[in-house]
Amino acid sequence: MAFLWRLWLSKHPQYLSNPFYATGSSYAGMIVPALVDKISEGNYICCNPPINIQGYVLGNPMTHYDIEQNSRIPFAHGMSLISDELYTSMKRFCKGNYFNVDPSNTKCLELVEEFHLCIDDLNIYNPLIPDCEDPADTQNISPDCYYYKYHLEERWANTESVRKALHIKKGSKREWVRFNRRIPYDQDIKSNSIPYHMKNSLNGYRSLIFSGDHDMALPSIGTQAWINSLNYSITHDWKPWMINNQIAGYARTYSNKMTFATVKGCGHTPEYLPEETSVVFKMWLSGQLL
Repeated sequence: MAFLWRLWLSKHPQYLSNPFYATGSSYAGMIVPALVDKISEGNYICCNPPINIQGYVLGNPMTHYDIEQNSRIPFAHGMSLISDELYTSMKRFCKGNYFNVDPSNTKCLELVEEFHLCIDDLNIYNPLIPDCEDPADTQNISPDCYYYKYHLEERWANTESVRKALHIKKGSKREWVRFNRRIPYDQDIKSNSIPYHMKNSLNGYRSLIFSGDHDMALPSIGTQAWINSLNYSITHDWKPWMINNQIAGYARTYSNKMTFATVKGCGHTPEYLPEETSVVFKMWLSGQLL
């Protein structure tokens, strides 16, 4: 990916001096930190043209899946999706490990099953939106579903005029599929991407990590947990950020130039509240979240 960006810059040298920020959301949390590290190494070791990498931005990023999965239980309790009694019992018998449960811990397994009975019919990407379809299944989706736009996106991307505008050579790609799980690839980063965040911090790169506070797939409390594991001191403590004099979320900045921000009412990806997530990005770029 870094090679392709360098190739593009070599053909468009007028953009060489522009500041570059790598961005992504969800599973990109496993990819973008490593990409930033790769770009940084290339700039110092071998490659021209250099990429003017300044930092990176991640929304509700998958980073340490064990932490993030286990954070779904306190998130569900905080959102009043499970009872106090169930939450207390799960903490007591599961001891914080709710998804890789020892088969001999039958009491914890029973409680986890009860938990799933409470939440499995909810949309974990945003519980405020009906759980109409699997967002990955764009071929069998109702027009009434929130995620129907993904089906339209696939149809649009595969029209001949769009493919021509994107300079896709005939025969090189038969069809674009949004969730193509048939492509084989190696998962080089298997457990977590925290080591790359640490390397990028040591290299002085800025980062914005933001979380929609209604995401149950990768809850904000899980994101805060792995950020805290980096053990950087807080330079600007928890405070609200505003849009039109109304609180739109909260933010905190650490000594490694990492800012964590919540987006009030947002789900798993920026598409749920595009205006608000755009504002928080612009505020971070200009230093207004400090």
